[in-house]
Amino acid sequence: MVQLYPAIDMKDGKCVRLYQGDYDQQTIYGDSPFEMAKSFVEQGADWIHLVDLDGAKDGTKPHADEVVKIKQELGISVQIGGGIRSLEDAAFYLDKGIDRVIIGSLAVKEPELVEEMLSKFGGDRIVLGLDAKDGFVATHGWLETSELTAVEVGNRFAKAGAKHIVFTDIAMDGTLAGPNLEATKTLAKETGLNVIVSGGISSLDDIRSVKAAAKESTIAGVIVGKAIYSGRFTVAQAKEVVQ
Repeated sequence: MVQLYPAIDMKDGKCVRLYQGDYDQQTIYGDSPFEMAKSFVEQGADWIHLVDLDGAKDGTKPHADEVVKIKQELGISVQIGGGIRSLEDAAFYLDKGIDRVIIGSLAVKEPELVEEMLSKFGGDRIVLGLDAKDGFVATHGWLETSELTAVEVGNRFAKAGAKHIVFTDIAMDGTLAGPNLEATKTLAKETGLNVIVSGGISSLDDIRSVKAAAKESTIAGVIVGKAIYSGRFTVAQAKEVVQ
């Protein structure tokens, strides 16, 4: 089964979406990440994908209380990315019951530290978050691009015990132009990791395409954000498709 992950991107305490990762091109969709998560749970979501955009930019955890509240009060599975730059940052969330933490920039900047995280916390709880621009991994809230390909980074960490990877094609993110399934399938086949598709989902047909691609690869999930916020379909409708 393909797992559905409705996304909540948090900035300045609000629910926002960025266009192609551009902090200057944001749309605010709600004043309370908790209330948004609650509405997703009421529609049948069993996972929530949270991103702390402020944290991704400056390495802080300004939305930590909200993240923990979503987990503890709604009793849903939660994965969080953005601003996790140390063993202590990862432990902070995991100790409070958060199911998975997503590690992005560190995978390129400090790979040994990520290998240590995988060794300490395990591949079910430490998830790679790889954001690619033309196939190359971008870091620091997509403000910089590295010289490593997503496949190269994925393979390194697969050997170190990683199991899950969230893969975003930045060119597609927030555009509603459809996911880059070819690049995603390549990543899944080359690394053997459970790949969660992120970026560009615009319709229930896009989700059906992900589901079809999952039958011939290790694609295991799909993150949906802007399409829900702009009313193209509901969480309940998307859940029906993945099931």
